[in-house]
This record gives sequence, C-alpha cells and structure tokens, in this order.
Amino acid sequence: MTSSSFLQYIIGNTVASPTNLRRQFNLPNLTSGHQKRAQFPSSPPSACLNVHVLQQKKNASGIGAKSKEIMEEDAKVIVGTYARAPLVLSHGKGCKLYDVEGREFLDFTSGIAVNALGHGDPDWVQAVSDQARTLAHVSNIFYTVPMVELAKRLVSSSFADRVFYTNSGTEANEAAIKFARKFQRHTHPDEKNPPTEFIAFSNCFHGRTIGALSLTSKENYRSPFEPLMPGVTFLEYGNSEAARELILSGKVAAVFVEPVQGEGGIYSATKEFLQSLRATCDEAGSLLVYDEVQCGLGRTGYLWAHEAYGVYPDIMTLAKPLAGGLPIGAVLVTERVSSAISPGDHGSTFAGGPLVCQAALTVLDKISSPSFLASVSKKGHDFRELLAKKLGGNQHVKEVRGKGLIIGIELDVQAGPLVDACRNSGMLILTAGKGNIVRLVPPLTISERELETGAEILLKCFPSLD
Repeated sequence: MTSSSFLQYIIGNTVASPTNLRRQFNLPNLTSGHQKRAQFPSSPPSACLNVHVLQQKKNASGIGAKSKEIMEEDAKVIVGTYARAPLVLSHGKGCKLYDVEGREFLDFTSGIAVNALGHGDPDWVQAVSDQARTLAHVSNIFYTVPMVELAKRLVSSSFADRVFYTNSGTEANEAAIKFARKFQRHTHPDEKNPPTEFIAFSNCFHGRTIGALSLTSKENYRSPFEPLMPGVTFLEYGNSEAARELILSGKVAAVFVEPVQGEGGIYSATKEFLQSLRATCDEAGSLLVYDEVQCGLGRTGYLWAHEAYGVYPDIMTLAKPLAGGLPIGAVLVTERVSSAISPGDHGSTFAGGPLVCQAALTVLDKISSPSFLASVSKKGHDFRELLAKKLGGNQHVKEVRGKGLIIGIELDVQAGPLVDACRNSGMLILTAGKGNIVRLVPPLTISERELETGAEILLKCFPSLD
C-alpha cells in the first residue's frame, strides 16, 4: 500500500481488511525516492513544529518503534473498517496534536470538524470534570438539569421549539427520517398511503446507519449493504426545478439537504435553491430537513449555516462540534413536527446524558458569542484570500472555496500525496469529494499565525502532487 492510500481513512473509498492493515504498517514504498526525503524535511516549518524530533528512533519505514507496535496490535484486535493514517496520537493542546514519539502536528482536521474549541480547552475540561464527579448517566427514564438547560439554549438560539437528543450525526438523521414519516401519518390520518419517500442530493453525506446511508449518494458507501431503505431519490444539488417537480408529486415525506456540503466537497447551496425548496415543501406539505452535522454551530461564521440564507427548516440535525469531542447529536424541530411524536416513538439509552449536555453547554456558550462568530468569519475570509494568493497560480488548483473555517481546495489530481507530505511536514489535513479536494476544518479557535503557518506548509508541500 502506498502512502497516498492513507487518504482513504477519511473519505472511506476502501474498507481495509486486517491483511491490508498489516501491509500498510510495513509501508514498503515509503523508503523510496522522493517520499523518504519528504518525510524528513531538511528544516522544520516556520512554526517550529517538532516533526524532526526523535528521528533516530524510527524504523526503516519512517514510523517510530512505539507507533509501529501499537499499529500492529490494532491490526490484531480492531475490525478493519478504517485505513488509518500511519500516526498514533497521544495528546493535544490548542490546535496542536502530538504522537507517541513526541512529534508535533498542526491540526487542520479537528477530529473531522468536531473539536471546535481545539484540544484541552480549560473551560470545557472544567465542565466535563465537574459533571463527571457529580453525575454522568441516568438514562432518559429520569430528568436531569443539563439536558433541559441545553435544550433551552438550543431552542432560544434557533428556529426550533423542541429538541431530541442522539449520540451522533447519523443517529440524528435516523431520528429525522422517523419523525418525517410519523409526521406524514399524523397529518394524513385517513390516507392508507401517506407520503413516505425522501429526496437527497448529489455529493451528499448523511451517515452510515441503514436509513442515513440510504440518503447518502456515494455509491461505494452504499453498494456493499444493499438493499437499503427504498423510496429515496437523488437529485442534482442545486437543481430547483427537478426538486419542485418531484416534491409536488405528493409522495415526498421530506427533503434532506446540507446548506454546505462537507464530505461531498465543500459545496454551498444558493439562497434561491433553499428558498425554492422551502416554498415547494410548504405547497406540498413535505418537510424540509437541514443536515448541519458538519457545517453547523459556528463553522461557517454563523451559529447555524442556514442563517446566512435566511431560509429556515422544519427539522435540523446537529452533532459533530456540539459537545467539543464527546459523542452527542441533536434533532431540532418545530412544534408542528413535535406534535406528531408520541412517547415510545423513538429513544436512546445514552443520548442527552448529563455529562455530554454539560460539555455541550460550555461549547454552545462560547461559540454563540457574537465576537467569537465574527472572529471565525474574519479568519475564514482572510485564510481563503491567503490560500488563493499563495496557491492560485499552481497548475493543480482549480478552486478555493468555502465559508468561515470550512474550506475546500479543489485539485485536478488526487490529493493523497499532498495529505502525506503535509503530515510528514507537521500538518494534518483531510480530503473530501472524490479524493481530489483538500478539506480544511481547523479548530475555530485557531490563531491567524497558525493559519499562516498552515498556508506555508501547504505551499511547501504542493510539489508532492508532481
């Protein structure tokens, strides 16, 4: 397995078997030619990231002995669903991560847009520590204060009237599917066949459980698990006319759309597209569902990504950054939708526990500050301009796009070599789309200087694409 194959650990284009994992740990091609030279840069990047530390303890593949041992143990006991990067992380601070050998990395992944406050935020740590000592879990058989307080804050800061908690983004979308179908049955009590179908769009990603996977467009995610949930039609993202025609058929329970697509390639909707969906759903009685699992909660410089358009949904799903690294998801709904849901219609053992809700209160309080959101918007604008200036003349760069601190660099080649080169130079980045888009989602707390350093490392590593 070549070094570039490790980009699969994010975009999931292959499912690694234990045999493939063992092969990747040997990394036979990393010792050849330019790859080996790129792994040990002659001088560290300008931020003095410690990628040169403890090189003498690495084996011939360039992986430290301790890291290699842990990866080999992983291959023996972990189900092989991930083709991971050859990196064993031990701790983090702010926007930096460190591996078990002590190397330092500038983190432009945020755990896939999860660690919005970076690593080890002191207020978050204090909230988690205090709540863990007080009460961690009781299930939804009982009430707890953090659950109610977080719901009140989410409602007061959004279009929604009520909240349902889950443990992840895919579970939030599963709940939204169920709520949409129950709503249609509730509003069509005398019809034998109320609307049950769904619309989703090209390049979309809504999760990996069966219902959410059925709404996810990427064929190689779907095909190993077919047959999936029937009744889903995929339309071109942004095609208002096709959506209108199908919605008005009267068969559509709900339309699922990401205001800004993350996994699909950092594509943003237009206001006209969302307005058309809203108007047509209202006309037909279908529900409009926004998936803001990745683009929500400050990532675009707005608290909710759809606020930039002024077009509001009936249901919104959240997850990734909400608890700052702890597992939580949420489904925000209007009172009209909530009125269709009865006790026993859905549930979760762990969702909405006091520990994760208290962590989420801390995250939400920080991110919802107008000054914090303004800083995200400014940093994102300045960073995109800097990237366009530094990389715009590169033959492989087709476009730099995004909103706030969710940024995509579209290339005319696969991004794998660049991912590897950046990692070897002390910077962690992701891919998106079909593997040809660099996805940059750093902590929202990242400094201007760290953004400049990231741009410098990217510029330095672009020759790897040649």
